[in-house]
Amino acid sequence: MHPQLQIAIDGPAASGKTTVARLVADRLGILYLDTGAMYRALAWLALRTQTDLDNENALVRLCEQNRIRVTLDRNAPLGFRITAGSQELNAFELESPEVTAVVSTIAAHPRVREAMVKEQRAIASGGPVVMAGRDIGTVVLPGAQLKVYLTASVAARVRRRRGQLEASGIDVSAHELANEIEERDRLDESRAVSPLRQAPDAIRIDSSDLEATDVVQRICALVKERV
Repeated sequence: MHPQLQIAIDGPAASGKTTVARLVADRLGILYLDTGAMYRALAWLALRTQTDLDNENALVRLCEQNRIRVTLDRNAPLGFRITAGSQELNAFELESPEVTAVVSTIAAHPRVREAMVKEQRAIASGGPVVMAGRDIGTVVLPGAQLKVYLTASVAARVRRRRGQLEASGIDVSAHELANEIEERDRLDESRAVSPLRQAPDAIRIDSSDLEATDVVQRICALVKERV
């Protein structure tokens, strides 16, 4: 495997990119990072400390005082360990409805994104990596050898998100989730800094009617073609 291989997987909420990225990393034997988890960790911290979500300076200070650290660990449940300050966070905390409702607001602040991107690039410089998020191919790793834009219908994304939440013991109606996902898309696509969009050289894959393993197989085939 090329020591500097970078695979960027972008896409909207619940498109399956996190699951696919983890499986691709496992198949290729390389590291995996879900950058969205870093923004969720900061959102969790902001809610816990009652920090004003519209106050960029306060959020940056929160970052500086409680660094969002990621330790890559393929044996951990998430595929990595993530801490906000001294608190290690689990999937239940990161994926809670409260965090989901505010993470786009957090991610829209330019200086917050600047701090996160710096950390993400530092991780990627350490060796081959699969990175999933919303601006990986366009901003974080613009030189990635393979860029994938993974999308799916709203109905498919609602089904997946509901399954994730139910596995964590959270019951949410399909109607509520659909509204949440559509609002998340609107915020992600309209933000001034690093909006969600497909990189010009990205391969678009619609996973609405595909199993995760099918998407993984296609991505791994693309890796073999390019590396």
